[in-house]
Amino acid sequence: MPSTFQQTLDTPTYKGTVNINTGLFINGKFVDPVKGGSIDVYNPATGKLLTSVAAGSKEDVDIAVAAAKQAYKTSWGLKVPGTQRGKLLNKLADLIERDLDEFAALESLNTGKPFAVSKRFDIGATVSTIRYYAGFADKIQGKTIETSELKLAYTRHEPYGVVGQIVPWNYPLSMVSWKIGPALATGNTIVLKPSELTPLTAQKLAAVIVEAGFPPGVVNIVNGYGSTVGQTIAEHPLIQKVAFTGSTATGRRIQEASAKSNLKAVTLELGGRSPNIIFDDADLEQAIKWASMGIFPNAGQTCSAGSRILVQEGIYDAFVEKFSAAAKALGGAAGDPFSASTQHGPQVSQTQMERVLGYLDLAKKEGATIHVGGERHGEQGYFIQPTVFSGTNAMRSIREEIFGPVASLIKFKTEEEAIEIANDTEYGLAAAVFTENNARAIRVAHALEAGSLFINNYNTIENGMPFGGYKQSGHGRELGEYALQTYTQVKAVHINLGMRL
Repeated sequence: MPSTFQQTLDTPTYKGTVNINTGLFINGKFVDPVKGGSIDVYNPATGKLLTSVAAGSKEDVDIAVAAAKQAYKTSWGLKVPGTQRGKLLNKLADLIERDLDEFAALESLNTGKPFAVSKRFDIGATVSTIRYYAGFADKIQGKTIETSELKLAYTRHEPYGVVGQIVPWNYPLSMVSWKIGPALATGNTIVLKPSELTPLTAQKLAAVIVEAGFPPGVVNIVNGYGSTVGQTIAEHPLIQKVAFTGSTATGRRIQEASAKSNLKAVTLELGGRSPNIIFDDADLEQAIKWASMGIFPNAGQTCSAGSRILVQEGIYDAFVEKFSAAAKALGGAAGDPFSASTQHGPQVSQTQMERVLGYLDLAKKEGATIHVGGERHGEQGYFIQPTVFSGTNAMRSIREEIFGPVASLIKFKTEEEAIEIANDTEYGLAAAVFTENNARAIRVAHALEAGSLFINNYNTIENGMPFGGYKQSGHGRELGEYALQTYTQVKAVHINLGMRL
């Protein structure tokens, strides 16, 4: 019998009890793993143990896949009209919204991000994403193709069947919604692996999936490590498509596993070192605020973060001074995620904190100028000071993804130089341009090699807009109508209405 995790909180921002089952969620029930075993889950704001959750294995994935396949054949897929799938997705969104505070409390306990941020952005965005795809469930359409009066030709957009989904630790529940929303709307069944670092809101989600009325086996959630559960999902011969968000290195392994197994379709949303170009004619105060918004939220742990900030020489000194002051002020608001004054949270784990600090040491060795920060914040938890340093695009500490609250500044002279520096990267997830010249803004945006472009704003992601990368930031798109295409395959049907041989 799986155990439960329960904790009562009496804080300035949340007063209540959070309660989840810690077992694997397979075929509509919480179960113990076949081989036993558990994974410890920590609070990154304190570094202390929160609870343990069940650790799945290959055998558990096999059972989950069998349940998903059976559900697809009998109680989901094209056997359930899109109107009904949409109703269930809307019900799921309603239940998450009903329990918004509890979901947000779990997210903040598990990630360390401020409760207000978890509530408004992470869980609030989850609700809106699921509702968005609920509206699409009865609008999955093919086309009738004109040929001749003696033939009827049309296409159907059919689900893959069983799909695997592997989500990251930086936006745990929000990333789940990006995956399950389009997958369920199009009629697929799911075997999902949350990050072993941040599984708590996925466990809570499993309970409300049951309450919403989804048939058993439609959604299965198997916690575990990437080397076991993740690898099995990537290799499984009965999984027809995998969607993954995470590091480029892991994305390569998933792509390779697909090639060596059943050539399953793969969608990858991977890393980034996104450029944010600020021209002399930009509104400086607004550019500083948006640049801060682009790099520092979520302790810099955002794949599309604007972490390479290119500033034109005419405003460079003023930008450095004011932007560094903003970063320093943010560092003074680090702390307990349930304090109303907290604005800056920790890295998700000891390992991630040490990784970021390692890059800061590298930057210093490479001759970077540290304008503010550059060190660990305090002794409890995994906090790092918001950091601003300057250097050149040739430095490893500027070219490689740090995934922390670290802004790297580069001075440039001309538009052409800025474009060259911005595109000189293996990544291509996002980019931004700040200028009051609309012609220049559009011209530079079109020249930048990235999947999402922001002009005079940053990371204002919309459910209706596709999100994904160029180059080694991945392929395929999430969000928007484009995501539906990654969960369907097109069948062409040719009907003879009178052709004779």
